[in-house]
Amino acid sequence: MWKTEDSGEEWEMKLKLCGSGKFKKLRTSVVSRSPMKLWTIRAITTVLLWTFLVHLMSLGETWGPRLLKSWTSCFSHQDVELTSVPANIILPPKRDYKNNGYLMVSCNGGLNQMRAAICDMVAIARYLNVTLIVPELDKTSFWNDPSEFQDIFDVHHFITSLRGEVRILKELPPRLKTRVELGLFYSLPPVSWSNISYYTHQILPLLKKFKVVHLNRTDARLANNGLPLEIQKLRCRVNFNALKVYVKDRRTG
Repeated sequence: MWKTEDSGEEWEMKLKLCGSGKFKKLRTSVVSRSPMKLWTIRAITTVLLWTFLVHLMSLGETWGPRLLKSWTSCFSHQDVELTSVPANIILPPKRDYKNNGYLMVSCNGGLNQMRAAICDMVAIARYLNVTLIVPELDKTSFWNDPSEFQDIFDVHHFITSLRGEVRILKELPPRLKTRVELGLFYSLPPVSWSNISYYTHQILPLLKKFKVVHLNRTDARLANNGLPLEIQKLRCRVNFNALKVYVKDRRTG
């Protein structure tokens, strides 16, 4: 009986030891597998969150609130504009008229004088039905600055904003450019403070004859008073709308 009890206790102890060993192995296995499972769960959760976020932003671009529309998708391959994008500008239709020639102008004086001269020359080109070449700025007589028109003003805006009034080109057509290089054009300084009739009777015949006329001094060459209201309005529109100062973004060099 004693041996039986001893054997029973011995078997009971063996079972307990075996059970505790299996428990230790099971606990060790669970502990060793827990980091792998935890990493897998985190990875799946991250992928699901990113997928949800992408779908949410794609929906925001179509019908979502403004807050979603203002977000920039990190999966977009388009360049991000740092400046605000203006609304689409409806350009006026091009003015259809019989071209009487090409007018080249060289503005002189300080920047304010040259700006006023550009306004005058646009109005004169409009009134004479001629094509205006983008004006040349003075580089020597007053402020000794090498800047060109396109270095100060937005050339594209200048041309497109006035397309309903006058045709403006960046340079002469090749055929006429060759004529100018050969000296087959007329150049003169217009009379100061002239009214529009001076340009009608003195400058327009020269344009029709030589096709290209160069006005080499344009400061204060058009009177301020006694002009048609349309001419005055056009001068103001050129000054306050068409001559848009070009500001170069320093971040782009």
